[in-house]
Amino acid sequence: MATAAPARDATTFDADNHYYEATDAFTRHIDPRMAKRAMQWAEVDGRQRLLVGGKICKFIPNPTFDPVAKPGSLDEYFRGRNPQSKSIGELFGELEPVRPEYRDRDARLAVMDGQGIDGCFLFPTLGVGMEEALAHDPPALVAAFHAFNRWLDEDWGYAYRDRIFAAPMITLVDVDAAVAELEEVLDRDARIVCIKGGPAHTPHGLTSPGDARFDPFWARVNEAGVTVGIHSGDAGYAHYMDDWEPSGDFEAFRYGHGVFDRFPKVRVASIEAGSEWLLSLRKKFDKVYGQLPTAFPSNPLETLREHVWVSPYYEDDLAAVKDVIGVDHLLFGSDWPHAEGLAEPRSFADDLRRHGFTEAEVNQVMNENGFPLTVRAP
Repeated sequence: MATAAPARDATTFDADNHYYEATDAFTRHIDPRMAKRAMQWAEVDGRQRLLVGGKICKFIPNPTFDPVAKPGSLDEYFRGRNPQSKSIGELFGELEPVRPEYRDRDARLAVMDGQGIDGCFLFPTLGVGMEEALAHDPPALVAAFHAFNRWLDEDWGYAYRDRIFAAPMITLVDVDAAVAELEEVLDRDARIVCIKGGPAHTPHGLTSPGDARFDPFWARVNEAGVTVGIHSGDAGYAHYMDDWEPSGDFEAFRYGHGVFDRFPKVRVASIEAGSEWLLSLRKKFDKVYGQLPTAFPSNPLETLREHVWVSPYYEDDLAAVKDVIGVDHLLFGSDWPHAEGLAEPRSFADDLRRHGFTEAEVNQVMNENGFPLTVRAP
């Protein structure tokens, strides 16, 4: 069932906002039978540490997020400007207590009003590293994500006041469980769901998420018209070269093992993975399509442009990326309130202008491209 677009005078939409998880995000609703196999807290050497599967998880050094770095404290560093060669610790600067808007949706709305942000996709900070940490125990992973999504709905909501669109996490480690979880969050009005970037763990090894074995999940996504967000995190990249299916090289060029051909309504948003990968991908697409055009139902680059939206880093070559994906599929994302993000989210418009975007193009990226992805496509 299609969801009506929100009516508003302004439409500035930030496709990459974050919360800092409450300490009970994974434990508040966990099935007691899975509690020791999933996430737990322990005091180790006087510090609160997160245990995942009984082991200390090092994905986030400070998983309580209190204190935490100020938004945008690493901005200059990621722009390549650190003339005094300061360490990362020095660049973080003085940490501060966790702010209410990092964990409270009404406080966040008040801050968004001050920032001039009308709506946002809201993603995990800790959560995007948990699938790899628990992939060795699929039942515990499924239970942990189910518990997390209940917490997320409870604390943030999936479409709070049609402005904050929090993305529940779904793992493909068990396709039947993925479909069941998808059904539940759709019933709770989810407009975007988040899956891990890179290959999915299966009993047969690492497998492309576009493989036909995951078709039940993609079929339901296609039917519901919900956006799938792929947000960067711990995606298990260390395994790629040795463990990914050997049959995947050429098949991967068929736009993700043909998932977009089988399910033509699927929309994917690539968030906080940068965008310059598009430049090398276009070169590869052009070559392989030139070599074997009859192997593809259509030009793979055009398929990419139809189905994928990308939120680039502010330091990327934004003009070159626009040339690949098109201005209508570029998303403004600030990564607020992370240290590597923008302290003032709307300053992303200045980066667009510096890369030669016209005012009409700036308006499209900042104000027009995001909100339509919150509407379930009919």
